Amino acid sequence: MTNYSDMQDGDLASLGRSRPLSLGQLFWVFTWLALQGFGGVLAVVQRELVDKRRWLSREEFVEEWAVAQVLPGANVVNLSLMLGDRYFGWRGGLTALAGLLTFPVLIVLALAVLLAGVSDQPQVQGALRGMSAVAAGMIVAVGLKLLPSLKTNVLPAAAQWALIALTFIAIAWLRIPLIWVLAGLGGLAGVWAYRLLGQPPRRGRQGGDGDTGPGPAQPAGPGA
Repeated sequence: MTNYSDMQDGDLASLGRSRPLSLGQLFWVFTWLALQGFGGVLAVVQRELVDKRRWLSREEFVEEWAVAQVLPGANVVNLSLMLGDRYFGWRGGLTALAGLLTFPVLIVLALAVLLAGVSDQPQVQGALRGMSAVAAGMIVAVGLKLLPSLKTNVLPAAAQWALIALTFIAIAWLRIPLIWVLAGLGGLAGVWAYRLLGQPPRRGRQGGDGDTGPGPAQPAGPGA
């Protein structure tokens, strides 16, 4: 993961990028991000950090979200720690985490007190089930939006689609625990990509095998 803690905003602007200007800004951006994440924080994270703030490119977001998915704990919590550390070191990681958790924890505690007496009512339960459908739709929408970033993936396109399909089947239909899906399919994809990255680039051939250009000039024969 690239560390931009020593780079200024102008340096990143040349790359079409930006960065948090202070720990305070980092805290409030993650606070606002958390307060928008009703049931589907993935969509909010991608829009806020990639499209709006440009703190991550789309390719970087996909790569770091994959790491956050593999690590134990909540995905967005892992991502906040990685992003904060990228720009401000360990202080940035703790600041981003504090912004992500402080106000949501207070709101959840308040709602737990308010809903303690009505949580078993059918109307409340139906409302929560309705929200889950919207959250699922938001996750699918973000997945479709991030598909173009796979064009730069080292794996062949057919292999990528096969892994996507196998992952969906394993989790949605076969109900295999996520840890085994990550260890199996994720491990296979990681080893495959590692081997591809370790191969030397292929050179274009001109003429026969081993012929990469015109050979040395031959002496002219008799009568030339």
